[in-house]
This record gives sequence, structure tokens and C-alpha cells, in this order.
Amino acid sequence: MTSLKEPIQTQGHARIKRAQNKPLSGSANTSKATAKLSFVGVVALLASAAIFADSSGPRSDEYPTQVWFGDTHVHTGWSADAGMDGAILTPADAYRFALGEEITTNSGLKAKLKRPYDWFMVTDHSDGMGVINEIVAKHPEMMKNPILKRWSEAIPQGGEAAADAKSELIVMQSEGTLPQAVMDPKWMTSAWEKTLEAAEKYDQPGRFTTMIAFEWTVNANGGDNLHRNVIFRDKADKAGQVLPLTTFQTQDPYDLWQWMADYENKTGGQVLAIPHNGNMSNGRMFEEKQFDGSPLTKEWAQLRAKYEPLYELSQIKGQSESHPLLSPDDEFANWDLWDRGNLILKPKPENSFQYEYWREALKSGMRLKSELGVNPFLYGADGGTDTHTGLSTADEDNFFGKFKTLEPRKDRWNFPLLSGPTDSYAGWEQAASGVTGVWARENTRTAIWDALKRKETYATTGPRIQLRFFGGFNFVAEDLGNNMIQRGYRKGVPMGGMLSKASGQQAPTFIVAAMKDPDGANLDRVQIVKGWLSDDGKTHEKIYDVKWSGDRKRGANGKLPPVGNTVNLETAEYTNSIGATELIGVFKDPDFEAQQQAFYYVRVLEIPTPRWTLYDKVRFGSAMSDEVPLVHQERAFSSPIWYTP
Repeated sequence: MTSLKEPIQTQGHARIKRAQNKPLSGSANTSKATAKLSFVGVVALLASAAIFADSSGPRSDEYPTQVWFGDTHVHTGWSADAGMDGAILTPADAYRFALGEEITTNSGLKAKLKRPYDWFMVTDHSDGMGVINEIVAKHPEMMKNPILKRWSEAIPQGGEAAADAKSELIVMQSEGTLPQAVMDPKWMTSAWEKTLEAAEKYDQPGRFTTMIAFEWTVNANGGDNLHRNVIFRDKADKAGQVLPLTTFQTQDPYDLWQWMADYENKTGGQVLAIPHNGNMSNGRMFEEKQFDGSPLTKEWAQLRAKYEPLYELSQIKGQSESHPLLSPDDEFANWDLWDRGNLILKPKPENSFQYEYWREALKSGMRLKSELGVNPFLYGADGGTDTHTGLSTADEDNFFGKFKTLEPRKDRWNFPLLSGPTDSYAGWEQAASGVTGVWARENTRTAIWDALKRKETYATTGPRIQLRFFGGFNFVAEDLGNNMIQRGYRKGVPMGGMLSKASGQQAPTFIVAAMKDPDGANLDRVQIVKGWLSDDGKTHEKIYDVKWSGDRKRGANGKLPPVGNTVNLETAEYTNSIGATELIGVFKDPDFEAQQQAFYYVRVLEIPTPRWTLYDKVRFGSAMSDEVPLVHQERAFSSPIWYTP
């Protein structure tokens, strides 16, 4: 085992010993627990890989047989805030890193992924695209403005000077007070052309897929985060016919959807958008009115549902699945919370949480469908890093931080990450997250994009967990054999799919199958999260523990006891002596009402493992305060399956 005392620049592979790590060819499940009436489970089902890929049966092009992992949210030094903080890596560098090459980071360290990505995209901000290069180069037009001149002097200093300049830039963009030179679209043309060139250069169909993309970065009302990553299905010949939309042109998401429709009409191409960080929108991401305050319309709902198929649940700036105040009965809702304000730390208005989180939006969408005739919040699951270094690193033991000033070093845990007039976030609050898995027929731009569009996706906080989820009305335990995947598609719908009413009160059944990351931790449990709309127009939620490891029994409160914890806080090691390598079974909704709209999604929890802060603490000998979390449970979330009467 390589010592944790090694400098970070030698980090290219996992350095932490996972003692007693059980091979995947061993027992499929260590649990001896029997399920309740709502769950039909099987134990020790075949070899793990076969049951997930199902290479037998019909031709592989009839349905997706392989999961491909990627990042939908990556910034390089070409994004104004990243460059302001000192990032110098380019889109080409980001692609090389994603492919598995070792590169030199913005702060001069060496970095390499232990596992390359299958697909990848660079989503630099459209606002100010190309501007940072001119500020760094001290373009005479930029140097006429004293603020831009001051920023150009701060960037080479690095440290707090660069971080302060970056925070000032974010605040000014949020408040609409940026210097006019920054907002001139002429700087964008060259940067966008080079972005297109890099995406095309590194696209390798069948091996590594790139996509052309950008981020539309709305910080409304002084920092309310309404950001969207805009992703093209097309090559540069079509995507290059337009320049990215900026918030200098409009901050209204409806205008973005119209821009997307205009692009499709003009080029014959296709484009989608992925919103993120509703947790920092101060109640605006899923507000039930239009951006200008006018009532929602059916057309508005249709456009949102059409152009925004996915929502980013987890990234460096925390999670947007749910919140303990919204889900008090969810014992796992209290994780990676960034809930103290918007992007510039403006305090949250009263009752804003309900309009910020994915699960609540899924519930609200059903109610809005009853009112508008269309559900505007049909969001599948997505995960992305939102790195601003060009380095997508979602592994806890190889995490390079959000900004250049937060790349690995002894004191980064306490370095200011984001600062506003009333509050700030410290480095330790970053999450080394997240990744998106897609079930696609092949690793090509069109196949990956199509999987994103149809929501056959799941998000993880980083681990390469394999997750399958099918819904139907006739699944039984016998469907969990060699041809599980074939039966899943032929008897039901996959994650992201829709179920319509069956005859009578027949309840839906679901195939749930989760397999651990081959290089990671065992699994604690698999849950199904259900939301539904009752006859009185109110929404509800319930979480079912449907499969778990070990011989645990539910307590009097209906909850499972914790799986245990093997993490050694002195060495940042853990063992896979607890948990299961895979959890598989069939779940039948015991509380089903045929006339009620509902959705179901899967949440998979790993056993406790070291957080990146613990790896840093051991590696650098950092003396962290007691508030810093050192252990966590990584997880995965499927796109929902919706039931409509």
C-alpha cells in the first residue's frame, strides 16, 4: 500500500486499502433477512455482471445493455469565474484528463483519474465567454476599466486575492453591475469556435464521447441560482450556426426554451437543458409562476417538460434531492446541505425550501398537471461535478476541488470557497460529487444524448454503482434470472418511463437491481421513494426499505438499524466486511390507489466510507474543526417511473 503521506501529485489511483474487499464473483448478497409482503426478494442470483447486462436473449440493439458514465457539468479556465480564480486549463486539457491522461493542474500538481470517463462535456459559462483570456492578457480595451485592471493584477497573485476577485465577479454578475466590456458578445466568437473544435477533436465514437455544451448562468434577483447546462445532440456544423445565449440577453428560462426551439427550427438539430442547484435558488427553481410573476400556462409547462428532461441532484455545491424540513421522516435527507442562501449568500425567504428540491418538485408536478393538463416537472436524475478547474474528480481520495485556489493542500478545508455580503462557504463544505450513468445502446454522441433525453439515467455521488429499475404490473421473482433485462423491457418500462392505468386496482411492480462499484464500497440498502397525489389534491411521500444487507430487522418505529461503520479515522481506511455486493428483487406497492398519480424512484446507499476531508486530514495532517464531516454514505438515484391513471 502506498503511504498516505505521499504528496498529492502522485495521486492517480486510489491510495486507500479496502481490506477484506469481497470479489464480485462471490455471494450476491450477505443478507439473511426476509422481505415484507411488499417485496419478493432473491438471494445469490447468478454472476453479478450477467444479470445487469443480460448478454443473452435478443440482439443488443433492441435495448441498452451497458451503462456509460460521464459528467454533464465541467468548467475550464475559459469560464470567467474559473479563470478569475486562476484556472488555466483549457477544454482540450479537460478532455485529455477525462480520457485518463495525466496532466499538470492549475496549481502545478500532477493529476490522473484512476478510471477514465466514457463520455464527457465542457460547459463553460456563456456569460463572459472569452473575456477572461483578454483580462489576463491585459487587452487595452479591458484595461480602460479600473475594476478589470484590478482583477488582472489580482489573478497572478493567486490565493485570497484571486478568490476575492472571483467572488466580486460573481456578485456583480448576480446584481447586473458588470462592466460593459465584459458583456460585449464579440469576445465570445473565438472562444466558442475553439470549444466546438475541442469537442470534435476528442470525440471518439465507440470509445469516448464528447458533447458540445455551455452553461446559461442566471443569478436572478441578486444571486438566485437558475442555471442550466445546454447540451447539443449535434456536431459543430449545426451547433456552430449559433452563439450561446447569455443572461445579458435574457434571464427568463422561457426565453431560453424559445431560443432552443429556434435553434432546432433553424438547423434541424436537437438540444436539451439540465437545471442545477435549486438548493441555491432561494425558492425560484420550481416556483409556481413564470419568471415575471405571471401565472403558469399550459404552453409554458409543455416547453419546460420538452426541453428539460433531467435535473442535477448532486454536485460540488451540495445536493438538491430533498431537505430534512421537507422530508422529516427521511433519515437520509440530511446530507451535503447547502441551505443558507443563494449563490451570493443572500438569506432565504420564508417557505422557499419547497421550491428548491427535486423530490418536492416531482410531487408538485403531479398537482400542476391536474391544473394545467401538463406536468412541467418531469425530471429524471443527473449528476455532475461543476468543477471550475477542468478536472472532473468525484472520487473522495482523488478530489481536486471546485476552484484552483481549492486544489489539494493542507489548509484548503478552511479556505473561503464562496463569499457574499452576509455569509460564506468554506472549503470543507465542497462535495466530491457527482456522476451520471446512462443506459445506452452504444457509446456515441447520439446514443448518449438520446438516453439523456428519454431519462434512462441515474445519478451517483461518485461511485460507479450499477443500477437497473423497471416498472410494470406483472413482474415476479422468476423474472430475476439470466434474462432479467430482456423481461424488464418487454414486460414494463425502464427508469424514466411512464406507466398507465392497468385493469382494476392492479398495483405496479418493480424490478430493482443494484450492484456495488467494483472498486468501491459494499451496499447498505436499496430504497424506493414514492410520491403521490391524493384525492384531496395534496401530495405525499413515503420511503420503502425494500432490500438490505445483513440480518437486520426493522425496529418498532419501522426503521432499519444502521448497517455499521468500519471507517478508521486515524488511517482513512475502511473494510467491506459489512454490506452486500448486490441487492436485487421485485417490489410491489402495498399502498397503491389506482386513481392517484404517483412516481417512484430508487435510492441506493453504500456503507459508510471516508469523505475527502478525512483523506486530506490523514494525508496532510490537517487539524480540522469538529464541524467538518469525515465520514459519509455515498449513494445513487434512478430517474423516476411515473404512474398516470
